[in-house]
Amino acid sequence: MYFDHSATTKTDERVLHTFIEASSTYYANPASLHEAGNQAEKLLERARTQLLDTIGLGLTEGIFTSGGTEANNLAIIGFAFANQHKGRHLITTAVEHPSVLHTFHYLEEQDFIVDYLKVDEEGRISLAELESCLRKDTILVSVMHVNNEIGTIQPIEECARVIHSKSRAVFHSDCVQSFGKLLPADFQDGPDLITLSAHKIHGIKGSGFLAYRKNLRIQPISFGGGQESSLRNGTVSVPHAAALAKAARLQVEEVDLQQFASWKNQLLNFFAEFDDCFVLAPHASAPYILSVAFRNVTGEVVVNFLQEQGFIVSTSSACSSKKTETSHVIQAIRLPKDFEKGVIRISFGKNQTTDEMNQLMEAIRQLMQLLKRGVRK
Repeated sequence: MYFDHSATTKTDERVLHTFIEASSTYYANPASLHEAGNQAEKLLERARTQLLDTIGLGLTEGIFTSGGTEANNLAIIGFAFANQHKGRHLITTAVEHPSVLHTFHYLEEQDFIVDYLKVDEEGRISLAELESCLRKDTILVSVMHVNNEIGTIQPIEECARVIHSKSRAVFHSDCVQSFGKLLPADFQDGPDLITLSAHKIHGIKGSGFLAYRKNLRIQPISFGGGQESSLRNGTVSVPHAAALAKAARLQVEEVDLQQFASWKNQLLNFFAEFDDCFVLAPHASAPYILSVAFRNVTGEVVVNFLQEQGFIVSTSSACSSKKTETSHVIQAIRLPKDFEKGVIRISFGKNQTTDEMNQLMEAIRQLMQLLKRGVRK
């Protein structure tokens, strides 16, 4: 039973059908001048329009990418280099996804100045610190919407208000973990650029999207034939684009946040029974992500035990779960030492069932009984 939807999701059969149909029928290069190419280009632009309409937020431009990582790199590096004549100061947080955090580290090597916002014990930034860090030469702020490891929801609309009212900076948000769930939202003010990834919403791996406001100046980070407004060069995969638009629409229509919240409350009450469990960000996290730490036991032990019982969970972000060091997110929230090695993440998807949830809790209860007796594998 699969409880690792924040790492990836199973492709929806309807999305797979769209991908196969587009691959079979609209296989021509959309940049070609012949009729087959024109038909492929029409499908590509229809997918772009549908996806932007689904996203909303006043974002009217969009570039198809190979995934969230490339979209984040293009948004941050592409905007920073294109606008460095206005300033070289950037702001992000200490708990971003590696595709954002490492991108800012790279920009520091290119003589940009970066401030990293600290977070509290639940992973939330301080709006007061954000405002205090803004400067006349700040050109870009990047704050993720939902943390991929512990699920913390950052106050995106409030961040946008502060940034837009107190500076001339542009606001980017990594929305890979929130799109199709907490986003779209009816924001009065929101990010100027957002990134998303298909495989987090039952789409196909290798597909992502960067949506942004009109007239933003971005320069390419790869070079070629001028596709995607010369921002993402290379032949565009029309089937991936069509499938992403389909996945986004289905996700928004079918996601059941109330059910997720009900299951999460069940788990919160369940883990409250055990002194040797510590739930991370219980009040600040998304309804579909719950991270819990076990005292003096490694997350790998918990993951392996649950896998033997037929349950799939993860130790942290799938991007870094095979590394042995404590993740930067766990360090940033200052988790007690006797818990920091024992973090696992449980994340729900739209095909989850209440019966699976009850079985998972029973398996964890068995684990806790073994740990109480001192049995550790």
